[in-house]
Amino acid sequence: MAAGDLTGMPFPLGDWGEPAERLDELYRRVEDDALRTAEWYLSDRAWKRRGARVLRAAAALGAVTGAAMPLLELTGSVPGASAYGYLALLLGAAALACDRFFGLTSGWMRDVATAQAVQRRLQTLQFDWASENVREVLGPTEGTASEAAERCLTVLRRFSEDVTELVRAETADWMVEFRAGPTPLVMQSLGMAGSRADASVPPARFPMPPGTRPNMPRQRPPEQPR
Repeated sequence: MAAGDLTGMPFPLGDWGEPAERLDELYRRVEDDALRTAEWYLSDRAWKRRGARVLRAAAALGAVTGAAMPLLELTGSVPGASAYGYLALLLGAAALACDRFFGLTSGWMRDVATAQAVQRRLQTLQFDWASENVREVLGPTEGTASEAAERCLTVLRRFSEDVTELVRAETADWMVEFRAGPTPLVMQSLGMAGSRADASVPPARFPMPPGTRPNMPRQRPPEQPR
């Protein structure tokens, strides 16, 4: 598997004549997948967080500089500093726009939330698995060995489904944010403006058939003087 990919692994196959060994192997595989998923999100968060902090710092510096330059010009310390203040404000706004366009801040926040959710779910799995092992060591008080194995498989399957759902939800959030970029908003505003312009023109009361010309109303001739 290439570095940076978040893909699944083949399901371990083998002889189920020793179900305890096969279940332990399957548990290790599921646990490794969860740890790999959390590590992927944490590593993906690192560069996004650095980029977001740089852009946020640039935006704050631009805002402070843009507010300070006109004051320096008023005091006479730096003549013509207002132009540089406007430039600093423009650069700060551009930094915020880049952060919003590339989704750095929102991206690393999603990565942190997903990694924490996977780790929290993994802790629940570890305690559930330990509980099943303790139950088997003390002796199955309810059900048969096949039912105990089925319970273990159900625990692992539900955990895998939960992790897959977490990844799917994070991907869906990214897709929604990507689709709600500046271009769709501009197109939507243009469409709304066009609809408002069309709505401002009142429609004709009686539509005329094609190929006909409007007739002017006849005027009443003037009456003869008596």
